[in-house]
Amino acid sequence: MVADAVPSWTDHFPGNFLWSNAMLVCKGMAPYGAVALRDLDRIGARLRGRQGEANAWAEEWSAEADTLEARAADALSPETAGHLLLRAGMIRFTGERFVPPGPEKRAMGERSYRALHAGLRARHPEIEFVEVPYEGTTLPALFMKAPGVTGRAPVVVVFDGMDNAKEMSVLFAGLEFARRGMHTLAIDGPGQGETLRLRGMSSRHDYEVAGSAAFDYLAARPDVDPRRAVVMGYSFGGYYAVRVAAYEPRYVAAVALTAPHWDLAGFQRGVRDKARAAGQTIAQSNFQFRWVVGAPDDEAAIAIAERFDVAGAAARVECPFLVTHGAEDRVIPVANAPKLHEALGTRRKSLRIFTAEEGGAQHAHVDDRQIGIDHAADWIIETLRQEAG
Repeated sequence: MVADAVPSWTDHFPGNFLWSNAMLVCKGMAPYGAVALRDLDRIGARLRGRQGEANAWAEEWSAEADTLEARAADALSPETAGHLLLRAGMIRFTGERFVPPGPEKRAMGERSYRALHAGLRARHPEIEFVEVPYEGTTLPALFMKAPGVTGRAPVVVVFDGMDNAKEMSVLFAGLEFARRGMHTLAIDGPGQGETLRLRGMSSRHDYEVAGSAAFDYLAARPDVDPRRAVVMGYSFGGYYAVRVAAYEPRYVAAVALTAPHWDLAGFQRGVRDKARAAGQTIAQSNFQFRWVVGAPDDEAAIAIAERFDVAGAAARVECPFLVTHGAEDRVIPVANAPKLHEALGTRRKSLRIFTAEEGGAQHAHVDDRQIGIDHAADWIIETLRQEAG
């Protein structure tokens, strides 16, 4: 295969990147038991002939989730039921992706989280469901404690992207960090996951407020060493990681598992225009960003996007910082990664771009999440060692 070819398994619906990208994100959760490729193949087969139908995506994903939930009800053990519910919840979450904001989307979100949380409790009893105090309310989070660790241990705070959820982060990142002796706080910040869907909280450009809330919560835990707290964001969360690192100096290091959009307002103008002309060529629905930031229309959303300043925040970063990116990323150009690396004010910075040959080359490394997380975990452990030395 030539280097610039798109592998067929990552492009499930040729010519329809909107659906292919969403399918690939879900496929990326298969190694962690959150979905089964068989389920996704069944959904894909039914969808191939329905690509012109407005409701097809939600209907087919919901139907598969219904089947899994029915099997869970008949399961012979709580463990088996939990596994099926975890899969049902992840599939329903994916099906909700292109449903416009409103009662139907909220109902799908509620059913998705009900299944996801039941599945996580059955399959991963080591995960704590916690609430992080935040501006008079709380942010929902999942705390995965590293097994066999006594006393205070390092912790990684993981913020999602624009289309993801803490229930994904705690598995693909938290499981690996736990193996390395690090706790994980997978959190839905403002405009993310459960916080957006069920609590109506919009995103904000000054994400250090959420980063500080997470740090304060962790610093009060007797099992966390706040001197070894790291912040990480993936996909759109790459911006959040930069912003938190720039304005919340208590984090000892930071990771952007994918560099952010450099000109977010310009990018959103492009999404708006492409959605009107050829919506299948973009990675997100035309309403996604304005929903995330709580804007009434595209123009208001673009005005909000102007406040998401990557360069200004990057210049303020003083802690060690890792930037990773996929060489074949079709959502955020790979050129943004060296640009971010260069703009970071710290001299203790690293850049890693994954190629198609080695894997992890797609957006946020969804074609091989493990390779991206392994590298991040290795870098964090070595950075903590250097900082302690």
